[in-house]
Amino acid sequence: MDKRLNSLAARLRAGSHEAAAELVDIYYWQIYLFMRRLGHSGQVSEDLTQESFLQAWQHIGQLRNDGALNSWIYHIAGNVSRLHWRRHKGQETGSIEGFDIPDETEGDTDDFEEIERLKAAVGQLPRKLKEAVVLHYMQHLTISEAAEAAGIREGTFKSRLSRALKGLKKQIA
Repeated sequence: MDKRLNSLAARLRAGSHEAAAELVDIYYWQIYLFMRRLGHSGQVSEDLTQESFLQAWQHIGQLRNDGALNSWIYHIAGNVSRLHWRRHKGQETGSIEGFDIPDETEGDTDDFEEIERLKAAVGQLPRKLKEAVVLHYMQHLTISEAAEAAGIREGTFKSRLSRALKGLKKQIA
């Protein structure tokens, strides 16, 4: 996949519309879920996902490292989300959507209730801590990729993740 993404990044910088369509094909659902997991409604998530791809296309020249396409698109999406929250202060939702429920828990109401409590707890985290949890644990980015996507150093990201996990532990205990 890395070679494919490197090639995609090069084709995007060359202005290929086919590459732009491929970028959307690869990342649309991931970015949409990212927005939902950050607490945006379904319609707002669709709009912000589209805005993220528009921003990516307009700023493709800023992508310096072909191998960083994954974290770069999340960085753009994170910025789009933060801008939306700033413009719509006080309208934040506390819940998160798109939380993966393992198949083994189907029918086990205790596990389902625990997952619902965890979803609610993540939804109550401050935005920066929620973003750290979502990027690393829900979007499955490495610490390095997640830090780059958040636009912060790895040490800062690890600190946010640690604070988030401590906060979740307190809320769920």
